[in-house]
Amino acid sequence: MSTPRSLRMSQHVRPVVVDTPRGPLAALTAGPAGISERQAALLVPGYTGSKEDFLAVIEPLGAAGRRVVAIDMRGQYQSPPAPSAAGYQLDELASDLVAVATSVAVDAGRVHLVGHSFGGLVARHAALAAPSAFLSLTLLGSGPGAIGGARAAALRELLDFLAPAGSDTDQLASKICQLWTDRLRPQAEAEGTPQEVIEFLGERTRLSSPLGLAEMARQLLNCADRTDELAMLEHLPKLVSYGENDDAWSPDVQDMMAKRLGAERISIPGTAHSPAVEAPETTAAILTAFWNRAERGGQLPDRAAGEHVRDDA
Repeated sequence: MSTPRSLRMSQHVRPVVVDTPRGPLAALTAGPAGISERQAALLVPGYTGSKEDFLAVIEPLGAAGRRVVAIDMRGQYQSPPAPSAAGYQLDELASDLVAVATSVAVDAGRVHLVGHSFGGLVARHAALAAPSAFLSLTLLGSGPGAIGGARAAALRELLDFLAPAGSDTDQLASKICQLWTDRLRPQAEAEGTPQEVIEFLGERTRLSSPLGLAEMARQLLNCADRTDELAMLEHLPKLVSYGENDDAWSPDVQDMMAKRLGAERISIPGTAHSPAVEAPETTAAILTAFWNRAERGGQLPDRAAGEHVRDDA
């Protein structure tokens, strides 16, 4: 779970609804007041996340001269749920991203796509389905396929906990609320999370689709490795970036994925699984530099996982 450290929203960041042929999605956006000469960017959150996970980076990204849009995926927080479990398959969620990209693109251009964690798996599917819609792809704290280790064990435990409810939405919602009350809220309080953020997390948990949470967990546990297919999109600039202490997909796994993709790879020091929350200035600077170079058609230098980026990069 990504936990925003602050919910402060500056006057340059505003909530919007992105209307697409596949339905509306809730979003936050920032960018120049007038016509932008740079291409737009689309930010996709991870499992149990939402657009607010990008609050700390939206403004500096927009200040660099482009429209930036962070969304709630289908069933996340303020976006409407899918009509059935099938709507949370990776292909369906990816189709939503393609539709959003078409809606927010500047002058029918292409969009920079960023996916964090589970959002990276969805972003990868979107790029494979419609490569012409995207100008670049960034996988942020995301891996080549199914998640493993302690996080996979936690997801299996969650699915076991939800299993008695079956597909009954009301029972699933009751189970999720119980989980928040009995475990997640006390954990957040013990970690010293500000009360304002705890209340937000509770609201996000209650409003997110319980069926979506269950189905996305299954996607995380069973997602196939499509790195080789993605590598074949040679004209799509790719960036793999991750926290040096990432505990979801390990830095070594993400580093190897970057090599297989022929992508630039950047390890962000002092961060774990959520660099946009933990080091927003560094993350924004990395993305802006990557996007600017992609728009110029240049190649960024390769950086090994151990070669850290300074906070003032």
